[in-house]
Amino acid sequence: MLFISNIMIWKTNPAAQRAWRSLMLRLNSATAGLSSGPGSWDRSDGLSCVSAEKPPHMPVMLKEVLHYLDVKPAQVVLDMTFGGGGHTKAILNTVPEVTVLALDRDPAAISLAQQLAKEHSGRVKPLLGRFSELEALLSNMNIKSGSIDAVLLDAGCSSMQMDQEERGFSLSKDGPLDMRMDGERYPDMPCAADVVNTLDQQALASILTAYGEERHSRKIASAIVEARRVNPITRTQQLASVVAGAFPPSVLYARKDRLQRRAHIATKTFQALRIFVNDELNELHKGLCVAQSALKPGGRLCVITFHSLEDRLVKRFLQGHDLSNLDRYHFSQNKQGSSKKKLVDESSERNKSSYWFPVKRKVVSPEKDDVRENPRGRSAKLRIALRR
Repeated sequence: MLFISNIMIWKTNPAAQRAWRSLMLRLNSATAGLSSGPGSWDRSDGLSCVSAEKPPHMPVMLKEVLHYLDVKPAQVVLDMTFGGGGHTKAILNTVPEVTVLALDRDPAAISLAQQLAKEHSGRVKPLLGRFSELEALLSNMNIKSGSIDAVLLDAGCSSMQMDQEERGFSLSKDGPLDMRMDGERYPDMPCAADVVNTLDQQALASILTAYGEERHSRKIASAIVEARRVNPITRTQQLASVVAGAFPPSVLYARKDRLQRRAHIATKTFQALRIFVNDELNELHKGLCVAQSALKPGGRLCVITFHSLEDRLVKRFLQGHDLSNLDRYHFSQNKQGSSKKKLVDESSERNKSSYWFPVKRKVVSPEKDDVRENPRGRSAKLRIALRR
């Protein structure tokens, strides 16, 4: 059995949700001993134990986070995405007697948190788990609702994960097509290779549209299906080549990022697969709900996002929109017309949340000098709110 039945992931787009169910049915019907002939692939090929040997990445918007969190001595801070620990280390070094609850779903990140806990005795409490597991983790530590002073949520994939080719997140480094943030905890959870080798063309196109906002989703999905008929797609650069092969060479690097640097045509495909595999939007919503419950009145929430899907979700959550039924709520900027009915009327609910008061009504973006020093943070957006 290739799937642990008690771990269900519900996707935020109806077509993508159907794709996930289809993937589950196909993987559940597969035998444990997959053949090595054409049309099959070994999901463990190239996978190795996650290593935390590489240096932690530079924390994004550190100066702004410290300013807006405004942590006081002896307060309790929840870092919901510990990652390389840059933000937590800065908090520990600048605020005396502060306690940091350090959460991450990635065992490699928690290994770093455990090391930091040894260096700061009693001030760091590592918590291994997803946002959806955080409520239970806090309860097990006897941390009650409304008792935390500040929360930081730095969404998305960490540089530490991107830099490790064996994790399969980066299209610029060849590695197994994995992309699971906590595959070590849940080795039977579907990985990106399962998605691209199992789902049909329509399902793949739905995923690329919903989570990558990819305009050429059908063309890319068709190329993937054609390529896997010859050989299973199991490596990151293999997938990048398949996507690139669907376009003429002149448009391979026609897209540009916010620094006007050329971006590979497969970038959005990789983003979409990563979000889908890790159920990132649903997890983000659950994390925001836990933060809302955990913060005391007057407590501060800082959320850093790195793409528009995340930012729109955070924005609407803080505005008080009902996002409890995410599979009917559309976050794609191009899907906001009359054909995609929203669950709420934005004009009537904007800025009327009974739970949050915005510290800054507009997002805070990195300064130019920070972007030059840390280009990976170029797309970061910081939103800050006070718990009412």
